[in-house]
Amino acid sequence: MTRQSKIRDAIFYSAIALATYFFLQSVIVIIHEHIHSTTAYLLGHMQNPLAIVWGNPLTLNGWDEGVSYSALFSAGNGTDAAIIAIMPLIFHAVVVTCGLYLLLSPALVTRKWGFHLIFWLVIINLMELIAYMPMRAFATNGDIGNINHGLGLSPWALFFPGTLLILTWLYLLFYRVLPRANVIIAGDSQAVRYALLCLSAFFVFDWRSIFRVVLLPFPETGWVIGFAGTIACVLVIVLCRPGLSWVASAEERVKTDIGG
Repeated sequence: MTRQSKIRDAIFYSAIALATYFFLQSVIVIIHEHIHSTTAYLLGHMQNPLAIVWGNPLTLNGWDEGVSYSALFSAGNGTDAAIIAIMPLIFHAVVVTCGLYLLLSPALVTRKWGFHLIFWLVIINLMELIAYMPMRAFATNGDIGNINHGLGLSPWALFFPGTLLILTWLYLLFYRVLPRANVIIAGDSQAVRYALLCLSAFFVFDWRSIFRVVLLPFPETGWVIGFAGTIACVLVIVLCRPGLSWVASAEERVKTDIGG
């Protein structure tokens, strides 16, 4: 395979990955907001579960579930407010856990595009969770702030178990699943391997992080969050890049398992 064909394959796969990502991202954001609104409806705090506020599906700005949390807190319904706030996060956690299980099982080893779809579904849902924990663990508003306020919790009560769970998922994704993706999706293409790594790291640590660093003033909280996400992205790319001995060994084990 010539260098040009390798580059062409990487560009082709990157285009497919980007299209998959942004399509699934829009779907997941809509589901996220409707889980909020449907939970509020079932608890008797919203008349129409479809009455969410629609935002930009690409930048993720402007979305809102249409739930009046301030009214819930004023009425003494803090527990209900916390339940409404946490339900989408539980959904994301279930999708990530089940998705990783499927990616590590034999079910998708011969289904390249099925593996691709579940891989990016996990990326999107994990990105959502990381955006809340640990990045917004100490926020006084938004879903995490409403959970803490509604249940009377210290932010540390969610920070430690939430961050530990995120680190466990990241380990499984980049140490266990990514070598499988290299074999099942990339095949013998090193260029596609790099595309997989760079795109997945870029998106899982919230692709808007780099823009926060560039556009927001230091040391605003948003800038710090963006800087942390950017550093994490770079570290993963450096530590998991194709050609490293541990990556090659993991790929060989995957090939043996598939062949065996």
